[in-house]
Amino acid sequence: MNEHRRQILQMLAEGKISADEAERLIAALGEPSAAGVSEPSSAGSAKPRPKYLRVQVDSEDNKDGPTKVNVRVPMQLLRAGVKLAGLIPPQALHRANDAMHEKGIPVDLSQIKPDDLEDLVEQLNDLTVDVDQDDANAKVKVRVFCE
Repeated sequence: MNEHRRQILQMLAEGKISADEAERLIAALGEPSAAGVSEPSSAGSAKPRPKYLRVQVDSEDNKDGPTKVNVRVPMQLLRAGVKLAGLIPPQALHRANDAMHEKGIPVDLSQIKPDDLEDLVEQLNDLTVDVDQDDANAKVKVRVFCE
């Protein structure tokens, strides 16, 4: 057990912080959950936690030449964004939801919680989307995956 984790658990035991605060601090350290039980990891059976969401697009358009897009979004950025969304004033959140609904995006930002994001990130570990399109004018390949 490293020193930072030990300090967090000590503050929890002394009642200086709540269990939720301790869990968040330990999660910020990138360590196992605050329950103190490390998950068993047998060699080769457990996939590592994804660190990036990757989107790649390759297009060979005859008119404008080839187009290549390679976006790598850190999962920590997604986590931080969801946590920061909790700081948005209710009036602004309502206006953002209305604007998205007007554009046909049925998302309620007030329903996105950090715990839900962790479930989503865990499921993204198995995500791979490949799209190939060939037509007379262009060849397009799109890949979305986690690494």
